[in-house]
Order: sequence, then C-alpha cells, then structure tokens
Amino acid sequence: MRYLDRLQPFALLVLRLVLGAIMIAHGYSKVFGGLSHHEQFVGNLGLPGWLAYFSPAAEFFGGIAVIAGLLTRIAALGILINMSVAIGKVHWKNGFTGNGNYQFPLALAAIAFALIFFGAGPIALDNIRGGGAKKKAA
Repeated sequence: MRYLDRLQPFALLVLRLVLGAIMIAHGYSKVFGGLSHHEQFVGNLGLPGWLAYFSPAAEFFGGIAVIAGLLTRIAALGILINMSVAIGKVHWKNGFTGNGNYQFPLALAAIAFALIFFGAGPIALDNIRGGGAKKKAA
C-alpha cells in the first residue's frame, strides 16, 4: 500500500488535468464569441445577466489555473459554485439519469470539491510558490 501512497501526487495531477481540460472546453466558446448568447441564457434562467460573466471565467480561466496548479483551491471553488448553479438551474429537473441529467456536472463538482480540500499536490505551481502542501520539518 505504501507504493500506492507514493502515487497520490499523480492522482491529484490526473484530477486536475481532467477537470481543467473539460472546463476549458466548456468555457472557450463563451469567452471567445458566445458571451452575449450565454448572458441571454443566464437571464432566461431567472438570474441577473451580469452573473453570466462569472461562469465563463470559472470555466475557462479556472480550468487553466487548475491544470497549472495555480491558486487551485480558489479556482476549484469557482468551478464548484459554477457546477452547483448548473445542476440547480439547468440539470436537476432532468433527473439523475434522464436526458440532460446532472450526472456529469455532479462528477465535475465532486472533483472540484476534492481539490478544494486536498489542494493541487506537489506537481503544481502552488507547491513551487509555497501555497501547496506544508513542508515536513526535518
């Protein structure tokens, strides 16, 4: 089991890469050309239109930050909030297994939740800049 413990940094890296890549893919079209459409969509959900600017930021820029392991906990919190709103306002009514269900956003939210509490791990810019795991005393 100690062998598996040594692989935990890679597990956190995989979580970050997967979450970040998915979030960048979902945020890219909103940031580069689809923001006005997204603002209308958010308004149709009964939310203020200005909130439409937060989800692309959490998705695209948060995804980049998560992949880099930079300000990971903050970026993951933004993603968690974004996914929670998406579940509550868009996907919940479709159920857990129906068309447009909330399984996928729930999985993304769970990954973000884990990263908030575990951090980016040692293979991350957070660790290099001193915001990662605490150094063990000698």
